[in-house]
Order: sequence, then structure tokens, then C-alpha cells
Amino acid sequence: MPRRRTARTAVTRGARHGRHGRLGRSEVVRPPLPPLDGRLDRFEVTVGSAVEYLRTSWEELRDVSFEIAAMPLHDREDGIPRWRVDHAARRVALFRVPIERLLPKGHDDALHRRVAIESAVFHAAAEYVGREPWELGSEGRDY
Repeated sequence: MPRRRTARTAVTRGARHGRHGRLGRSEVVRPPLPPLDGRLDRFEVTVGSAVEYLRTSWEELRDVSFEIAAMPLHDREDGIPRWRVDHAARRVALFRVPIERLLPKGHDDALHRRVAIESAVFHAAAEYVGREPWELGSEGRDY
């Protein structure tokens, strides 16, 4: 006749072993790693938040597509462009590498990089609507 387990023996065994006797073993999969947080991710989040702010303030920018590209196809006479505005296609392209990498010496930290990204977004949007960048803030809006 098979031996019946009592609740007392099951609790004792369950505390020392798992249901199948494997509780003491390590897990096959490690604990979840923190999400990846690279330069491209931070760039996209910064651009996205600046664009969202501008779209809520300026109706002219609501249907404009803001895209991120790595590098421009060619240099201009006055240097490497950081954005390109295309009115016909209702598109603004922001070039990630020049915006992030062409910072002044000593200003290559997270804060200055974020300011440079937001500045490029505001300058590109201002060029699209035909205004100055400081006019795009809430103080420059005519209500």
C-alpha cells in the first residue's frame, strides 16, 4: 500500500525542496537586465519630447514628419548640416551624428548633448514655420 503524505511532511519537504525537488538549484535564466539605454534611445526620446511640445503649441507643425537620420548626404559650404527642412514633403530630418558629435570642447556630457538636441529641433521647426527659434516657446506665442 502506498504511503500517504501528510500536510506536515509536505510543508517540511516543500521548505527544503521545491515541488519537484529542485528549489535549491539556480535559475536557468538570469534576472531581467535593465533596459538598454544607448545614445540613439536617448536621442529619440529627447527629439520626441521636444517635437510633442512644439506640436501642442504650433498647429503648423502637427502634420509635419520629424525624422532622424544618421548623417547628411553631403556637406554644405558653411559646414555640416544638422537638419534638413522639406516644405513640399512636410518633413524635417534631424541628423543625429553631427548634432551629438560636433559639440564644443568641454561640453560633451549628457546635459549639453540634450540641450544641443533640443536646440536643433527648435531651430529646424523655426525654419519650417519661418520664425526665430525663441519665438517657438510659450513666451513667444501670440494668443
